[in-house]
Amino acid sequence: MNPLYSVAEIRAIERAAAAVLPPGALMQRAGQASANAALDKLPFSTAHARVLVLAGPGDNGGDALEAAAHISYTGAQVTLIHFAPRGAASPERDAALQRAKLSDARFREWDDADIAGTDWSLVVDGLFGIGLKRSLDGAFRELVEIVNQLRCPVLALDVPSGLDADSGAVVGPDGIAIHATHTITFIGNKPGLHTCDGRDYAGLVDVARLDIDPAHYAPTRLHLNDVKFFSRHLRARRHNTHKGSYGNVAVVGGARGMSGAPILAARAALNSGAGRVYALFAEEALASDPGQPELMCRLAADFDLSLATLVVGPGLGTTRAAHDLLARAVGCGSALLADADALNLLAGDTALQTALAHRPAAVVLTPHPLEAARLLGTSIAAVQADRLAAARELASRLHAVVVLKGSGTVIAAPSGDAVINTTGNPALATAGTGDVLAGLCGALLAQGWPQWEAALAAVWLHGMAADVLVTEGVGPIGLTAGELIPAIRVALNRMVQHHGR
Repeated sequence: MNPLYSVAEIRAIERAAAAVLPPGALMQRAGQASANAALDKLPFSTAHARVLVLAGPGDNGGDALEAAAHISYTGAQVTLIHFAPRGAASPERDAALQRAKLSDARFREWDDADIAGTDWSLVVDGLFGIGLKRSLDGAFRELVEIVNQLRCPVLALDVPSGLDADSGAVVGPDGIAIHATHTITFIGNKPGLHTCDGRDYAGLVDVARLDIDPAHYAPTRLHLNDVKFFSRHLRARRHNTHKGSYGNVAVVGGARGMSGAPILAARAALNSGAGRVYALFAEEALASDPGQPELMCRLAADFDLSLATLVVGPGLGTTRAAHDLLARAVGCGSALLADADALNLLAGDTALQTALAHRPAAVVLTPHPLEAARLLGTSIAAVQADRLAAARELASRLHAVVVLKGSGTVIAAPSGDAVINTTGNPALATAGTGDVLAGLCGALLAQGWPQWEAALAAVWLHGMAADVLVTEGVGPIGLTAGELIPAIRVALNRMVQHHGR
């Protein structure tokens, strides 16, 4: 089920495995797995392949030394830039260094290596692994800057050097990291490879468990999103049903000048299967939506909010009237999704936060990093520095399922369980896509999905729709939020056909 492990958890598994294995076994296995991954990226005939291996001063460098020896045995021309440890090296690393010296790999001094002027077939990054605590500087920074300008595949070992394996942030305030096209990560998958900067720096990720006994792996509360987590709620529709069978959604928003946001959310809810959808406006209600006349447009003040699953916030504004609408929504017994201005209003009202945390009905919050920062009383930088911790803190504090949007969206439950989403791309970085996500999730809630599974499925489908559109040439540049809606409908129906009961 795609588990993810923190650095501390990986260290514990590593210690337990090493205690019952011959000395150096894990480093040797990591080196062999790295070499295999490298060879997959080289031509079938390796005689003319030029491979640059960067071996740092720690055990990650030991993995790279083992890999360099194995790659050289295939006939590839291996150039090895080795950074010796300042202190005593581990015996395993020393043994790996000796094996590399006995191979055909050519050791070159960093100062003498003409890296930029060579046509490399592959670069293997083994400078630093999961233990890095400070930003790369000096020769390491210069080397990373040069490697990042090369036009060839880059294979990172365990984690791209300079990237935090837990958070996905580049290490240090003025940090730099290897831009890898591929990462082979050891023992278990890491969250930092899939959120924040991780997806930009790690590329395609493969996991090498190094034949470690499964008994050494403790259960984890963090996973990559997977259809298996919510597929049991994908049900084919019975003939003997009607619009009332699929729930009502009311989107509450639409202050003056912002009517587009609730319309996008409402259209998404209708196209995601809700039986009836109301677009409720905080100020002046539209007579109808000409592009989607099936929507019922009303003034929010005149609507009984207990009659529908509520999506509150798109274009709502932050006036006193908007605050009162949110308070009404929090106080009623309907399932509630709070987005956009509803989150900003919550951030400024601790009493309303307390009421939200104690309501018995389902609550889903969908903040972007700025909205999350306002709710937590911190900065965007602090949220992005540890997206998992921020999402979990909000979920616990407000007793809600929290969807912290961004690259590698984090979905967190009050229990501490969390999931990182893998679908989606930069096409979603445009106005209105969050409104579409809110309407989609609201529709699933209205159809009886539990809040956790509704959030997982909505985020996955939202990203998958963008991925499909990009493969068809619609984006990533210039894709608009409204274009996601029919693509979501297609993806949802196909999933029901494949997984539905």
